[in-house]
Amino acid sequence: MKENIIAIKSFDFALSIVNLFILLKKENEFIISKQILRSATSIGANVEEAIAAQSRKDFIHKMAIASKEARETKYWLRLLDKSNLTSIEMSSYLIEVEHIVNIITKIIKTSSESTTK
Repeated sequence: MKENIIAIKSFDFALSIVNLFILLKKENEFIISKQILRSATSIGANVEEAIAAQSRKDFIHKMAIASKEARETKYWLRLLDKSNLTSIEMSSYLIEVEHIVNIITKIIKTSSESTTK
């Protein structure tokens, strides 16, 4: 069976965000950390749902939701990065979520093109 890169990347990213959430709580940051935890873990959950999609349209829909969640996660990470709420470096998280957004965007584009042919 072929490795599913986006499933692996989104799962690993979710794990790293769980660890970030724990660190943020130790710094008494409770508001944005919860938002990041929700949106970041939702990326992988929607990718998993897409893998089990009942149709190509359903697959594209679930991947589109994963894309939106990834973009939301990017927003919250940027907000933390530019604020003085934490001393934790956000650059590695921002780079990884950007990779995820790019992969999902390519998957959606390729899947959408193949349905119109």
